Amino acid sequence: MMPFQKKNKLGATSLNEEPFDKSPVCFNVRIGVKEKLKAVPDWKERLRKLVDELIEETGNTSQ
Repeated sequence: MMPFQKKNKLGATSLNEEPFDKSPVCFNVRIGVKEKLKAVPDWKERLRKLVDELIEETGNTSQ
């Protein structure tokens, strides 16, 4: 087996235009919500969009 070469041009690429923050946002949900959420197609990207909309609604544009 050949070792993976560093700086390989065939490496993983990001699908989003902007990089993600290194530290995730975590919060507790009611029992059973986590499993139901994971069953939703493309749930992470959809949740990110909802968070952006929530921030826009409050008028908080600071980063």
